[in-house]
Amino acid sequence: ADIGTDHGYVPIALVQGKKIPKAIAMDINKGPLQRACEHIAENQLEDYIETRLSDGVSKLEVGEVDTILIAGMGGELVIHILTEGEEVCRSAKELVLQPQSELEKVRKFLREQKYKIVDEDMVIEDGKYYPMMKVIPVEEDVFWEAIPEEAIRVCYMYGPLLLKNGNPSLRKFLVKQHKQLTKILKALEKQEESEAISNRKKEVRDEISLNESAYTIMGAIKNAGI
Repeated sequence: ADIGTDHGYVPIALVQGKKIPKAIAMDINKGPLQRACEHIAENQLEDYIETRLSDGVSKLEVGEVDTILIAGMGGELVIHILTEGEEVCRSAKELVLQPQSELEKVRKFLREQKYKIVDEDMVIEDGKYYPMMKVIPVEEDVFWEAIPEEAIRVCYMYGPLLLKNGNPSLRKFLVKQHKQLTKILKALEKQEESEAISNRKKEVRDEISLNESAYTIMGAIKNAGI
């Protein structure tokens, strides 16, 4: 099930590539769903891809699909869909998530709600970075117990498996982010001091510290065999 399918490109590509036998393309808006229907028909895949007008997974039955894809939307919305459709989401064998924002909040939510991150990747397209993760519902996830307390927030921000695997796209992202944050801090230091400026400088310094910690943690996680 592709939640928020938009033009339906993902299920079309997966069926054409023989990655999946069938799909359900779902969207909350009639316009995108109509475009998905048109693209499915153009590719003569009506027998393989079904479309449904649905708010999140509301029109999906418990255990109806093996995999749920929630991609291309904000982190808050991803959390909302997982929360509102908890029974349906936990009945799937796996979920593929690609939140566009608030990754720290999403990963923290996954840990608290017992979704285990089993794989992560990050790609770069047109200068933008897109992290994604595969998660499975579990009764217990001991992964986080092995991570030192001071490393947990860095893992929430940048992805525990991206860090562990030394993902090359993540490395590029960290370099780019460090340059941006350093530039912001220099600009702030030139401004007249005020409470707002002081608070913002502290925020940026904290972000730089987390960014720099990511490199240390990359090695630490790998060496610990986590």
